Amino acid sequence: MHSAVLLIEFGSIILGLGLLGRFAARFRLSPIPLYLLAGLAFGEGGLLPLGASEEFVSIGAEIGVILLLLMLGLEYTAGDLVTNLKAHYPSGLVDGALNALPGAAAALLLGWGPVAAVVLAGVTWISSSGVIAKVLGDLGRVGNRETPVILSVLVLEDLAMAVYLPIVTALVAGAGLLAGSLTLAIALGAAGLVLFTAVRYGRLISRFVSSDDPEKLLLVVLGLTILVAGVAQQLQVSAAVGAFLVGIALSGEVAEGAHTLLSPLRDLFAAVFFVFFGLHTDPASIPPVLLPALALALVTAATKIATGYWAARRAGISPKGRWRTGGALVARGEFSIVIAGLAVSAGTEPSLGPLATAYVLILVILGPLTARYTEPLATRLTTPRANTPTPRRVTEPVSRDSA
Repeated sequence: MHSAVLLIEFGSIILGLGLLGRFAARFRLSPIPLYLLAGLAFGEGGLLPLGASEEFVSIGAEIGVILLLLMLGLEYTAGDLVTNLKAHYPSGLVDGALNALPGAAAALLLGWGPVAAVVLAGVTWISSSGVIAKVLGDLGRVGNRETPVILSVLVLEDLAMAVYLPIVTALVAGAGLLAGSLTLAIALGAAGLVLFTAVRYGRLISRFVSSDDPEKLLLVVLGLTILVAGVAQQLQVSAAVGAFLVGIALSGEVAEGAHTLLSPLRDLFAAVFFVFFGLHTDPASIPPVLLPALALALVTAATKIATGYWAARRAGISPKGRWRTGGALVARGEFSIVIAGLAVSAGTEPSLGPLATAYVLILVILGPLTARYTEPLATRLTTPRANTPTPRRVTEPVSRDSA
């Protein structure tokens, strides 16, 4: 009987997510806010709370985070990461300063303490690669001159995640200074070792994993990723960082083939992850934090626009391209929820989850709008009107007395 209820509940969730995804695609929207709303509806205090399938959904959510970071790692080679780090690290520093500090300051002003401040700093810092990539494709800007600047900022944020996630994991677990430092040292050592191995022996690793049979390739890559993620989590590093490093180590045809095979699985389990996060957020807890979330969203939308403008200016992009760069970076999404989820699972601050949910909902809707309208609006405000009459210069006659 229990298994039948589980199947009915989980099947209903998957069917509902599919319909929500189709609805979002019809209106060219990101499905993330709809998935979060679905989680709110099925969670405690929602319209129809789940019972039997919650544990199963929890496991699916963990796999969703792992696949999100794996696919992110597959996008880049180790050489690309090193090159981007050398060329664009000033943009990454400006990005972190302008966008992490407002989140940290907001947590301290709300009286949540230093641990919550570090968590909320990450929530406001990291842009949504998935939403931004979709928006750029919808607007036909993939080939624009400013697009590499946007991607470089996103790559630097992804690199920062490899360092940031172990720190957050140690902090929310209540680890002391020594344990936290050891965790960070292990994470940095593992990241450095993987990057070195990928640069030197990437072809050998890819050849070992490679297979002409899609089924075997899928099983080997997925099994290796979950295994490494589990080992990383056992070492108190982060399962997500382990998956990210596996993605970096794979390159060439193997990375392309794995990306194609794993994309549907990633979309499925990522949707389950957003639902799971919503399940653990009481809808009644959102209204009290709605105003702080809105204020924080407006402030960090402005700081992201400033970040993109500065980065594009440094790269020699024209003013219009600078505004497009800033507007495109505004959206937050999957990784903001991943970071907040770590704190929610550890019980760090009860209001952090609702605030992060409201914050992401606002910016995942606002992001596509800023990407589309920031540049024309800025151009209109900064360009003088052509039909404004220029004041005529009146020359007063010189009197004979003054001559």
